[in-house]
Order: sequence, then C-alpha cells, then structure tokens
Amino acid sequence: MPGSESLAVAYGLISAIAWGAGDFSGGIATKRIAVSLVVLWSQLIGAAIFIALAFVFREALPQLRPMLYGALAGVVGVFGLAALYRGLAIGRMGIVAPLSALTAAVIPVVTGVFLEGPPAAIKLAGFALAVVAIWTLSYSRGDGRLQVQEWTHALAAGLGFGLFFVFIDRASAQAILWPLVAARAASITCMLLLVLVRGEFAPPSANHFVLLALVGIFDAAGNAFFALASRIGRLDISAVLASLYPAATVLLAWFILRERLMPRQWAGVALAAVALVMISW
Repeated sequence: MPGSESLAVAYGLISAIAWGAGDFSGGIATKRIAVSLVVLWSQLIGAAIFIALAFVFREALPQLRPMLYGALAGVVGVFGLAALYRGLAIGRMGIVAPLSALTAAVIPVVTGVFLEGPPAAIKLAGFALAVVAIWTLSYSRGDGRLQVQEWTHALAAGLGFGLFFVFIDRASAQAILWPLVAARAASITCMLLLVLVRGEFAPPSANHFVLLALVGIFDAAGNAFFALASRIGRLDISAVLASLYPAATVLLAWFILRERLMPRQWAGVALAAVALVMISW
C-alpha cells in the first residue's frame, strides 16, 4: 500500500538520523571511557527502554523463533557497534562511519532482492546513488588515504550491522519490542563477559552518565524505527535508508566539533538527499 510504503520510508529515515546521532555520541564517549563500557552501559539503558515500552504498549510475547533471531541480531550488532565506536575513537569520523555504512548496506540489499525480488528501477537507481553518496561522504581532509585501523574497524562494523539488519527483519514479523529485548539481552551478555574477562568493569561516573544515556537512547530509537520500517516495507529499502546515518554523524561532527567538511562531503550530503527522493518514489 502506498501509505505503508511512505511510512516505511519515514521510519527508515528516522532510524538513520537516530543512529547517526548515537554514533556521534558514542564516538565522543569512547574518547573518555573504554569502548566495552560505553557499549555495555548504553545497551543496558536501551534494554530498560525496550522493556518499559513493551509493558506500556502491552505487546504480546512472540514465538521462540523471532526471539532467537533477535538474540542473533544482538550478538552481531554489539560487535559491530564495538568495532564502530573503537574506529570512531582512533580514526576519523568522516571516514569510519561512511565506510561502515557502505558495507552494512550491501548484505541486506542482496538478501532483500533474493527474498523479495528486485524493487522498481527508480528505487534501484536510488540504491546506487545512495552507495555513491556514502562513499563520497567518506572523503576526509589530508591525502584521503585510509589508515589500516580505519578500514578494518569500518569493515567489521559494517559486517555486524548488515547481519543485524537481516536478523532484525526476520525477528520483527510478529513483534517489535520483545525481539529487541532479546537482542539487548544477548548483546549485554556478550559485553559483560568481555569486560569481566578483561577486568574493565566499572560503574559509570555521574559526569559520564548523560553521555552514555544519549548513546543508549539514540541507538535504541534507531533499532526500533528500523524494525518498524522493515516490518511494513522492504528489507533492502529500509536498510539502505538506515545506512545513510553517516550524513547525520558527519554533520554533527561539523556543527559541534567544527570538523572541516570538504566540498566533496557536502556533495555527498546532497546526493544522499536525492537518493532519498528516488527511493521514496
């Protein structure tokens, strides 16, 4: 239905904005706190939000399979998130975020075409333009050459996010919030084991709690709106729209951190806007 398609596009775009803001906040947080602790505490905050919303909206518990897909999404997603935040902390935001998004977009697009058939030609053209936009956004000042730690962390993050898209799409067929709770339970378990083994466990200080809360809230919002988008729309369209999150990250870095954006990056933002129109057509 046209109305449902438009709503799915809107949800996909909101998820991109939320994830972009969350990644920006996460990049800032990991400059002050260990990556594993940023991920752990932000995931706990997100889990609390999802549980509260599930009870408020009285969402029924789904069958076991969607919960298992949610748990799988949580495992791959948390390692993708850890790789991304580490990459943002040690590399350039304008490089790591777009490359991770480019990698993340490929897996669900291929999966979506295989499961649901190819979308309309104008949407395929929009996909291609979105890929160009993401790549163009990755331009950074200097010689523009990728450092090893930048592309390895970006690829690891993109692989985790791409699989997360696929698993959440499968998990959200019957319910939205409880599969996301399962995802958080799995991701928290993984991160808790990691910080305990490394001896890094520590409660967040009062000075850092607000920043961690922002990371958790934005990441949870991105997850929820992507799940909604993929439930009522196509997986590939939802994933490509959500993968435009680097535009938000890059613009926030420009506005708040005063990171200089090159003309090529501004062109990437413009291309992303055109791609959005084509995908929404």
